[in-house]
Amino acid sequence: MTASNPKEYWNSRIGIILAVSGSAVGLGNFLRFPGLASKHGGGAFMLAYFVSFLIIGLSICWAEWAMGRAGGQKGYNSSPGILGAITGRKNLKYLGVLGVLVPVMIYMYYVYIEAWCLGYAVNFMAGNLEFQSGEEASAFFGSFVGITENGAAFGFGIRQVGFFLVAVFILNFFLIYRGLSRGIELFCKYAMPALMILALVVLVRVMTLGTPDPGNPDLNVSNGLGYMWNPTKVFVEERTAEGDWQKLKEIVGERSLSAAQEEASASSDLRVREISLPEQLTNFQLWLDAAGQIFFSLSIGFGVIINYASYLKRKDDVVLSGLAATSANEFCEVGLGGLMTVPAAFTFLGIAGATGSTLGLGFNALPMVFSSMPAGQLFGFLFFFLLFLAAVTSSLSMLQPGIAFLEEAMEIDRHRSVTVLGIITAIGSGFVVYFSKDLKALDTIDFWVGTFLIFVLATVQIIIFGWVIGINRGLKMANQGALFPVPKIYGFIMKYVTPTFLLTIFALWTTQNVFGYNILTGQQEYSSYWKDLFIEPNGVAWFSVFLIVIVAAFIAILATIAKKFKFQDERGKKS
Repeated sequence: MTASNPKEYWNSRIGIILAVSGSAVGLGNFLRFPGLASKHGGGAFMLAYFVSFLIIGLSICWAEWAMGRAGGQKGYNSSPGILGAITGRKNLKYLGVLGVLVPVMIYMYYVYIEAWCLGYAVNFMAGNLEFQSGEEASAFFGSFVGITENGAAFGFGIRQVGFFLVAVFILNFFLIYRGLSRGIELFCKYAMPALMILALVVLVRVMTLGTPDPGNPDLNVSNGLGYMWNPTKVFVEERTAEGDWQKLKEIVGERSLSAAQEEASASSDLRVREISLPEQLTNFQLWLDAAGQIFFSLSIGFGVIINYASYLKRKDDVVLSGLAATSANEFCEVGLGGLMTVPAAFTFLGIAGATGSTLGLGFNALPMVFSSMPAGQLFGFLFFFLLFLAAVTSSLSMLQPGIAFLEEAMEIDRHRSVTVLGIITAIGSGFVVYFSKDLKALDTIDFWVGTFLIFVLATVQIIIFGWVIGINRGLKMANQGALFPVPKIYGFIMKYVTPTFLLTIFALWTTQNVFGYNILTGQQEYSSYWKDLFIEPNGVAWFSVFLIVIVAAFIAILATIAKKFKFQDERGKKS
């Protein structure tokens, strides 16, 4: 380190735990997770989710913590530097490029969504979100984010996203400019407890909703919780002309079940069928969604944890810190998000309102819910403000890996690296926001970077930890200074089970979500993302991919020419 760019450290263990927890806690905890749990049946999804947590979550988490701290002790804080330094293989720095590319590219669209959260919070307080129908909620959202045409998002009224986007962009870079301990750590120390308190307040309100509509007694909080968490699912199925049975609608509540059974008994073309827990577990899409949620939930494969851990001291406990950070995140996801959003949407809007995409649930359904409940203006503000706090803690973590890389590759201080990264992300965010029609740019980058490359990076990291570094050396790195060691069984899991599980999930996901081949039915229809590039070319999709390639090339070129990344290629002993 030069005198102008001294080595940074976290001030306290609680600071690093809250910072890592903050990087993981975001929209996925409060919107994506509840939606997936209710879609698949809470009991079945939670079993697959828990298995994925044990096999993927803890394994990669501990691997990233251990590699990050080891790299930090060698004087590196960026993923390319860390992977090259701790393995002694200079070419691995190019795989480390993914650990910079992923968080920087995700920030370019995540800050846009972050602005939505702040904008909705302000508009709730201003009384602008009192919707009477789903059409009104959708129309406001479309106008606010500029979904109708390109360039429409660049508006600066209170009902438009422009002002809020500028505000959150400045806030993020002000905090990152202040540094690790005085910026990220200080903010997370206050923001994380604050968002948990706000979440508890909103949760208490949701749990006391009762039955808002006496004329429809099945729509109550109890059935809302049942819809999300019951291990079995009940469907009305209809016989097709070919004699097969297809799902018609899902049934929740005793009255609805009785009515459906009466209807089915009067028609030979209808039946009511209960799908058991074991049957649900045979649905490989459930396992894909559960594994995917673990990535979003714990920020593994983002290049964030390995960067954050590099600022630890030699004897800091990475095993306990990693476990504490994941536990805090799981509390927010399962204990708060899992009890809050979907039950509230079901209570007021029924099953139709409680299902749909993450953005649909968050920015269309839930504003209608808060509009319908007493003191909804206040609780709507609290909910979207807690989402905003969660988004800021996540977006800060996306910037830090880029800052660390620029400091090392360009040999500049933090202030200049903040300027360079600010220019890069401002251009990228401007691209995403300008091409706002149907959110095409956001959706394309999210798919190829926020899903596809995250799978790739996580797989690369666990293979490097178990096979390049060697599992014995890797666990020794992790256990240094630990109050208790990583359980011995994880040596086998991290070397064999996790890579196999990841590669299998990734292969199935790519087969279905890229090439559109349904393994169960044998039918194929290419995904919209593949069509946008190769079948029905879409200009915005191609420009989005080109932006990803340009940023990746820029990072790779810097990694190639940087003096600090001229590693001696040593073949260490594997164990």
